[in-house]
Amino acid sequence: MLIIAGEALVDLVIGTDESVEAALGGAPYNTARAAARLGVDVRFIGCLSTDRFGERLAAQLRADGVHTDSAPRTELPTTLATAEIGSSGSATYRFYLERTSAPALGADPLLAALERARDSRSSDVSSARSEIFFTGGLGLVLEPMADSIAAAAARLADDTLFVVDVNCRPSVIADRARYLERLRSVLHRVDVVKASDEDLDYLFPGADPADAVAAVLDGGARSVVVTAGAAPTLVADRTGSIEVPVRAIAGTLVDTIGAGDTFSAGMIAWWDAAAYGRDDVSVELLASAVEAGHAASAIVVTRRGADPPYRHELGGDWSLREDG
Repeated sequence: MLIIAGEALVDLVIGTDESVEAALGGAPYNTARAAARLGVDVRFIGCLSTDRFGERLAAQLRADGVHTDSAPRTELPTTLATAEIGSSGSATYRFYLERTSAPALGADPLLAALERARDSRSSDVSSARSEIFFTGGLGLVLEPMADSIAAAAARLADDTLFVVDVNCRPSVIADRARYLERLRSVLHRVDVVKASDEDLDYLFPGADPADAVAAVLDGGARSVVVTAGAAPTLVADRTGSIEVPVRAIAGTLVDTIGAGDTFSAGMIAWWDAAAYGRDDVSVELLASAVEAGHAASAIVVTRRGADPPYRHELGGDWSLREDG
């Protein structure tokens, strides 16, 4: 089971032709949808409004096969963001957060969901799959949600694989020191840190990329996956590193909304389908998971908005170990 904690929101996508389209989003939300479409048993834990946008967010999760019974509902309005699409297809984001739904996630529903997942695994002796906990993006920024997630991370079971996609939004981080301290507080328990080269620039201004990766590992993370656009993705741990080339997209680039989230989902889905656990984390296996992430994200960028692929769309690109 994959438990994803973090924000669900609505992106108001502003195209180059000045058109405006309301798109369901939020990094953890997108990752939950993408992972479920790739066959993972996913439970999303994030605050959803009872307004029309909130109903749409919940309905889409369920349509994609994501469990929403642990996602609390609130009368606060849905959190909004604007995503302005540039000529290159990349998006620039601005967020509208004050007294909205996403930040309102408390610790109780998250801790309860983790406990239920633990009890479910204990009763299902036939399942070879381990529990995976994923968070990132605004999930480690907006309060009280960020403090709730940090508290939950401190109480994860010893065999739970913990994955964090940094995916930081500097424009939203009002207190950089507080954000970095929270990130450091969970880092020692993280098994896989996924970060972009831009994330590392924010976390370690002016640092050489290799030094930034070393700093993340020194902070306690077991491994790091660094994406850099069309450049190879770096997978590193204390034993060494591997560069994984990014595949060419099969079609025309439309936009990059949801690309990083779909990449994370592809990695996790590969790991889950192969029935690997926390003890199996290595640069070699993560490099294979990264290839699956590349395959998934190469499809989503050919579509408008966060419209991740289904498992069958990856065809023969989905490589698993023989006994997976």
